[in-house]
Order: sequence, then structure tokens, then C-alpha cells
Amino acid sequence: MSKEPSQKPTEAELEILQLLWQHGPSTVRFVNEELNKAKEVGYTTTLKFMQIMTEKGMLAPDKSSRTHIYRPLLQEEDTQRKLLNRFLDTAFRGSASKLVMQALGNRETSQEELNEIRNLLDKLEGGKP
Repeated sequence: MSKEPSQKPTEAELEILQLLWQHGPSTVRFVNEELNKAKEVGYTTTLKFMQIMTEKGMLAPDKSSRTHIYRPLLQEEDTQRKLLNRFLDTAFRGSASKLVMQALGNRETSQEELNEIRNLLDKLEGGKP
């Protein structure tokens, strides 16, 4: 019996979710190989995480074949929104401007990113050119 999906995936769970969002439904072996590109993770560790995530209602396994294929039950944008809102509330006391100022001040922002930000601001202000 699966529970209601967790509102806040752990860092390790988020890494697995990101791989599944990027590559689509995948086997434990594939997820483990992808995780190992960044750091060494044992196959049984990956399997256990994915089993726990299934119990939490984050993943659904397709057991119709010998090799189980897991798919995410959490939507990427919805999860990002929930995580960002929690982070915004706890780290920046709910101030989106403080978050943006900190983000833009800490890293070099490309012209393309600045243009995207301008376009978003225009949309938020009612479509001013």
C-alpha cells in the first residue's frame, strides 16, 4: 500500500527523480549507472532508495517483465514549485526579490538568461514591451 507522495524528496531521492524526469521510465541498473557518473553508488543502495520511494508514493514500478521499470509519480514542475516555495519561506522569509538578488549576485548570468528574465518580468507586469 503506497502513501500519499512526500512533499519534500530528500537530496538522494531528488537525484533519482531528476534522472527519471530527464530519461523517462528506467530500470534500477540504468539509474544506478547514471548516478555513478557523478559519484560511486552501489546497485543495492539505488535499489533500496527506489523501493523506499515506491513505498512513499514517489515512484511506480512496472513489474510485468523480469526487469522492473520505474516511473516517477511526482511531476517535475510541481515538485520544483513546492521545493522552491519551502526554500523561499525558510531561507528568504518569503521574499522573492531577496532570492533573485542573491541568485543574480552569486553567479554570472548569461545574456540569454537576462533576456528570459526580462521577458518574464514583462509578462508579470502585463505584457509591456
